[in-house]
Amino acid sequence: MLGFTDIGGFIIDMDGVLWHGDRALPGLAAFFDTLRDLKLPFVLATNNASITAEQYVSKLSGMLVEIDIQEILTSGMATALYLSERYKPSATRVYVIGSAGLRQPLLDKGFILAGENDLEAVQLVVSGLDKTLTWEKLCTAALHIQAGAGFYASNGDVTLPTERGFLPGNGAALAALTAATGVVPTTIGKPAPIIYQQALTLLSVAPEGVVAIGDRLDTDILGAVRTGIRSVLVLSGISRESDIQALDYGPTWVMQDIRELTEALRQ
Repeated sequence: MLGFTDIGGFIIDMDGVLWHGDRALPGLAAFFDTLRDLKLPFVLATNNASITAEQYVSKLSGMLVEIDIQEILTSGMATALYLSERYKPSATRVYVIGSAGLRQPLLDKGFILAGENDLEAVQLVVSGLDKTLTWEKLCTAALHIQAGAGFYASNGDVTLPTERGFLPGNGAALAALTAATGVVPTTIGKPAPIIYQQALTLLSVAPEGVVAIGDRLDTDILGAVRTGIRSVLVLSGISRESDIQALDYGPTWVMQDIRELTEALRQ
């Protein structure tokens, strides 16, 4: 691959890049074998906050790939870190739409989580992908936001690539809450540069040597552009190469999938 050089590390998306749902994409194990062989550090940075870092380690192990928990950064973890730097966790009540991947990092930072139908005042509403989302959860969140709670989102992905096809993502719930309250959330995940900046800190590699890998132009690639790092768009997920023509930004490289990326690294 022309110009695919001077790489010191990667920030790698997961859904649509490494797998679709619970189905590993072809070449997964060989890709990580190559990263290890070449001693290229990486952070798996995902907008998906539905499961914990420990669960991602287990998921990859089931796909015959062993990684360290320190090599994972979810938008749930990024959100908890971001909020802990701006609010005093022990004095901050949070209403969460989301599952363990968002709730646990907030608990780990010391935030107080409100109950599902708890209408006692909260300071923050935080929304992530919630596969048990109900009308009541949306109502409770909307009431808290209308009462003045800060509104944050782990990510804004409107769809999630799975083995079943493209399913509604967290962005779909955010759209409902914004329509009901008139408040647009502060989003921590891609394309905001926050999660990429946190990943760069974890990598300890100069930004000019880091390449982001993703399947979505509107999150992975735009986030890389906003962070000032190079990027690879793989065509195994959401975005198509033809989509680039309508944009005023784009990836540094376009590749079919991680198999082509592995070949380029081996060369």
